Amino acid sequence: MATDSLPLLAAVSLLSALQMGYLARRVGLSRMVHKVLPPSVAGPPEFERTFRAHQNCVECYPVFVVTLWTCGVFFSEVAAAVGGLMYIVARQIYFNGYVKSTKRRLPGFYLTLAVFATLSVLGLTGILRGILHKYFNIHL
Repeated sequence: MATDSLPLLAAVSLLSALQMGYLARRVGLSRMVHKVLPPSVAGPPEFERTFRAHQNCVECYPVFVVTLWTCGVFFSEVAAAVGGLMYIVARQIYFNGYVKSTKRRLPGFYLTLAVFATLSVLGLTGILRGILHKYFNIHL
């Protein structure tokens, strides 16, 4: 293994990808239970909430991956990995809540926003520190 490898970021990334597969499987199971054949996305409210919960997770995923890796590369791999694990928990809370009721998705949603904000601020801090060091010879 290379000395500059980032195993924690890779592990959290893989775990999050597996979670996305699990959530997709939940949509597939909901399709079978509620007899909603692809490509239809309309059906009973229970199915539609499951589908939307997964779709919202898919929409958030690119932001997560970018903020995770930016924070991990430019600020701290450990901080990013902890944030990544919190994101995975937040998305699970979000998904499970949304499947039950649209209002029950909010705790997971707010936790997701907090993780995004934290990873973004830490990543930006690391980037700015790197720019100051490399281009202005300022060491913080």
